[in-house]
Order: sequence, then C-alpha cells, then structure tokens
Amino acid sequence: MKALVLKEYKHFSYEDVALPEVGPDDVLIEVKACGICGSDVHGIDGSTGRRIPPIIMGHEASGVIERIGSAVSEWRVGDRVTFDSTVVTRPDFYSQKGVFNLSDYRKVLGVSCDEYRQHGAFAEYVAVPQSTLYRLPEGLSFEQAAMTEPVSVAFHAVSLVPCEINDSAVVVGCGMIGLFVVQALRIKGCGKIIAVDLDQSRLDLALKFGTDHALKSDAVDIVETIRSLTHGRGADLAIEVVGITPTINLAINSVRKGGKISVIGNLAEKVEIPLRVLVTRQITLVGSCASAGEYPACLDMIASGRVKVDEMMSAVVPLAEAATWFERLYQGEPGLMKVIVRP
Repeated sequence: MKALVLKEYKHFSYEDVALPEVGPDDVLIEVKACGICGSDVHGIDGSTGRRIPPIIMGHEASGVIERIGSAVSEWRVGDRVTFDSTVVTRPDFYSQKGVFNLSDYRKVLGVSCDEYRQHGAFAEYVAVPQSTLYRLPEGLSFEQAAMTEPVSVAFHAVSLVPCEINDSAVVVGCGMIGLFVVQALRIKGCGKIIAVDLDQSRLDLALKFGTDHALKSDAVDIVETIRSLTHGRGADLAIEVVGITPTINLAINSVRKGGKISVIGNLAEKVEIPLRVLVTRQITLVGSCASAGEYPACLDMIASGRVKVDEMMSAVVPLAEAATWFERLYQGEPGLMKVIVRP
C-alpha cells in the first residue's frame, strides 16, 4: 500500500509499505479521509519528541472496513466508520474507571516516542482495534467524520470545568480546537463567550461560531477588557488552547476569584505561572488530555449540524501531495486551517 512516511525530521517520503497486520480483535480500514493535526505539524521537526522517524502519522481519520479479525463479531466488511485515536492495549486502573485517555497502556495512532511506535492513517490502510470503532451516521461525509477527533478534544476540555447556565467564559487561542471550544461552550449553556487571539481572521470565525466578543490580544488590555465585560470580576471559566507562558497567565488573570481553567494547549514543555494569584484567588487549573468517550455525541452533533466543521476545512488533497501541505502548515500560511488528506 502507499503511505506518507516521515523518514527523518522535516522529510517525508510517499512510498510503498507493507499492509498492517490484523490481529483477532482488529479491523483493517481503507482510509477515506485523514486530517493533518497541529500536533503532527509541530512534531515533524522533532521538537515534541512524539514523532520519532520513521513513522506514518495521522490520527484524525475515517474509512470503510476492508477486513475483520477472527474475534470481531459486531462489525462487517463495508461498514463506514471512524475510530478513536487512543488505543489501550490492556485494561488497567484508569481504563476501568472510564478515563482510558489516562491509561498506562495507552498508545496514540500516528505517534512514535521513546515508549512506543504506533503507525497511523496517512496511508491507504490502517489497522485498529474494534473497541475504538464508531459507526458513521447516515449522510455524514468521510471528511466531516475525520473532524470527530478534534471536536471530541474540545468537548472533553469543556467537560472538565463545570459550567452553570449563563456563565461567562474566555477562550484563549482561536485555532481550530479553540473554535470548536467556542461551539462546545455555547451548547453547554454559557451566556457570554469572549474569544482572544492575535489573528483577526480567526477572531472573525469565532464570532461566526458563537462568541460574543472577539479581542485581538495586541490591540487592547485583555484582562481589563474582560473584567469590564464581566461585572468587574473576571470570567467564570477559561479554556486555554495554546500552551505557552503568556497565554496560560492570560487565562489565569482573566477569571474571577474561584474561577476554573481547563488547559488543552501544550506547545511549551514548561511554563511559569503566577502561583500566588492561583492560590489567593482559589483558581482551579486542570489539564485536559485527548478525549474519553465523547465520540458518539460529537458524531451526532456534527451530523445534525449543531457543531459546524465544514468551515474549518481549508483544503482536501491527495495523499501524494500531503507533504507539500505539511510544509505550508508548518510555515504558518495565513488563513490555512484544517487540511484533509484523501489516500
């Protein structure tokens, strides 16, 4: 089969590779669509330590079942599916508690690190355990289904900070995940949503997707503006979707006493935080890792149109041309958001 292989940092090869092995509990999927994730883009230069070559990346995907393992009974060849990017190789304390995203035996498709290598879906075929599969709602395209993973990441982060009806919320970072966070907060019942970003085009999209205020972070005093919009107190909660010291600090300083912050962003390995502000204002700071069971709800919301994904897709390209689009994303081409690859 053909696959896009990261052979060495910043160097891809579109080449023939062996079909993946299919175990008794696995299915072989003919990949129909696979999104290029920001973590893939950041990983190609080695800075994250999560894409050690050689590796076939890709974890936001959908397709059609081509072959089933001997122990698979609930699925048939020809079924249209998407699949969780998290593969748990054996049960443990965390998976039994329903937080399989924290399992000690968790692997992520398309990731290679010191602990494991799990080839992903930038290929004509990928093998995944049947436990990760979800059936596509009728009428949902493969490209839309490939957006389920990032949508689930946004909803998982929002679920970790209890939200009361009409709460005010700040979203720091309006890339694709941030825009899904805006939609998730609106669905959860937030009353006032304030989006913050450096890029005006992203802020324009945030307004389109339901934010009430869009603040360009280099144009106004963000913290003071947020307080002026929230009765002088600060927002009830914040979702941080960047992961560097300035944006983490912005999130902390933007919430009221007793406020809650969920952090998805992790661009930097370490950040500095204002500890005394965190303690004396009794602010809750929680990290959000991947997702944990949100796929079915997210699929239904995408299919019904409650969560909008089409506007996020900048291009749909063949696998043979994907390396060029990786480079464009890596260089930060203005206006370029989600690129979907068709093997």
